Amino acid sequence: MASPTVITLGCRLNATESVAMQTYAAAAGLEHAVLVNTCAVTGEAVRQAAQTIRRLRRERPEAQIIVTGCAAQTEPERFSAMPEVDHVVGNAEKMSAATYFSLAIAGSARVQVGDIMRVRETASHLVGGFGHRSRAFVEVQNGCDHRCTFCIIPFGRGPSRSVPAGSVVAEVRRLVEGGAREVVLTGVDLTSYGADLAGEVSLGWLVRQILKHVPELTRLRLSSIDQVEADRQLLDALAEESRLMPHLHLSMQSGDDMILKRMKRRHLRADAMKFCETARRLRPDVVFGADLIAGFPTETDAMFERTLDIVGDCGLTWLHVFPYSPRKGTPAARMPQVPRTLIKERAARLRARGEDARRRHLDAEIGRSVEVLIEQSGIGRTPHFAEARLNGSDPSGALIKARITSHDGRRLIGLAAA
Repeated sequence: MASPTVITLGCRLNATESVAMQTYAAAAGLEHAVLVNTCAVTGEAVRQAAQTIRRLRRERPEAQIIVTGCAAQTEPERFSAMPEVDHVVGNAEKMSAATYFSLAIAGSARVQVGDIMRVRETASHLVGGFGHRSRAFVEVQNGCDHRCTFCIIPFGRGPSRSVPAGSVVAEVRRLVEGGAREVVLTGVDLTSYGADLAGEVSLGWLVRQILKHVPELTRLRLSSIDQVEADRQLLDALAEESRLMPHLHLSMQSGDDMILKRMKRRHLRADAMKFCETARRLRPDVVFGADLIAGFPTETDAMFERTLDIVGDCGLTWLHVFPYSPRKGTPAARMPQVPRTLIKERAARLRARGEDARRRHLDAEIGRSVEVLIEQSGIGRTPHFAEARLNGSDPSGALIKARITSHDGRRLIGLAAA
């Protein structure tokens, strides 16, 4: 029997939710449907979503094309106007099994997009892992209460809301019993976890509960965090819990104070540097990734240079570089814009700085003995999130001690211990 196809664009949270979407669509008998789970983080992401939909219609003329995700939530009229689209479904509706049963009925509403700001419940689906048997992703938080001037995502995801810890622990335990060696906690604003729950609940407290109650879990990893929201328990866990991986990806965005203020971020350059210094003191081998935006409105050459410099000043290793793209409805879209050619040039320079930082990290790993969690035959990741290729063909989920002998600029190369 055919199964529905899900095309995932954007973040890990989308990818996590796509697993549930496919399950719901299959149960509803939508075997020939194509579900496009869109991203709205940049204008380019929305453009690519529309481009993907047009391509899918050419390739699958008989398919039922269902468009959902953040772009569908924030711009339903754009996608409902596309002749290639059969249905547009909101972010809350996509996580309801009832939605897919309604879509299986002839004559069902073409647009099913509700008011995301009224949604309060989170992750009732609690999806398990995807991609590799070795690693599973668990959604513990959704939505965002902040209003960064460049970001449309709060209007695509709704208010911040958390999954109760008991449900999270039960899901992690189920995944580990099913063979997962590493679990990654995901969310839109992960470090806001617990603010809407009763009691003194935080992300650090949740991490402690998972590690305490699921002792069989080999590795616990966090997706992107906002360093200014990191609680003391999280830092203590980083220092004391070897099963919490020494890899933090930071929502940093810029290294210049004026740009950070105009972004309406909740930290300054000194705060980012202090956090990295503190985390490194508590866990000397910790590595940092960061999201950085190039060409934010009003950014001068000097301001951009400070973002370039933050890579070295904070000791960043893994960069996600975003060329600024104006999003309709956000305050930043009304600010004086940087020329597009200059944005692209700055993004290229920032990526090159990131490649240099990554290479230095890979150089430093040569000669060391590391544990590699295999994701596919002979390829896995170290605790610091570096991809490594080993000799041999160990299966997904195997934890292999290896000595690093070299790298190819992007991936470590090592020999499994005899």
